[in-house]
Amino acid sequence: MTRQIERLRPHQIRAQLAERPVVWMPLGTIEWHCEHLPVGLDALTAHGLCLRAAERGGGLVMPPLYFGTGGGHGGYPWTIMMQGASEIEAILTRTAERLGAMEVERLILVSGHFADEQLEMLDRFSETWNAVGTGPRIIATAVNRCPGADMAPDHAGAFETLLMHALAAELVDLSRLPRLDQAPDAFDRHDPQSPVWGVIGTDPRTVDLSEGERLMDRLTDWLTLQAL
Repeated sequence: MTRQIERLRPHQIRAQLAERPVVWMPLGTIEWHCEHLPVGLDALTAHGLCLRAAERGGGLVMPPLYFGTGGGHGGYPWTIMMQGASEIEAILTRTAERLGAMEVERLILVSGHFADEQLEMLDRFSETWNAVGTGPRIIATAVNRCPGADMAPDHAGAFETLLMHALAAELVDLSRLPRLDQAPDAFDRHDPQSPVWGVIGTDPRTVDLSEGERLMDRLTDWLTLQAL
């Protein structure tokens, strides 16, 4: 049976939550991730990780929230960022209130978008909510917080490219980038003329995509512990 809450009927939801009253909520953005990756990568990655963790550790997964905040590149093409945290916090508050009314005991927020502003918002929200002591206990984390990833988090570089490939290989197309020997990384990556425009981190053209499964397993193991 799927763990995606929007695809379940009420009796199925009740049965799953009776086993483990945990709900996972992935967060991300619509955001430029160079030419080789989908613009919904952050939310897609968080959603995929939550589904894998729920399969191992129990609970149900909410649909991903595709609007984040922060990062300093809101003007890039195909990028839609909220200008502040208030709109997102309102959605999180209402979600937590309603899940609490349905006797969910733990809400795990997992962000695939890990700009400083996004992480500060999630940490502040969870601390404020938990201090009141009502409704589900909230745990807030993000894909860049896995201590055993053995790879530095990035934006559209090796880390995010490998994770996306492990989850949905058909959404990654390195052929959209010029070959490294034909177009070396000699530009400011914030320059649209750069062959890896918008990539912050290791050039994705230098990685072995088969390494993505190992990285995904490490993150899934770590994330699963949040439900225990």
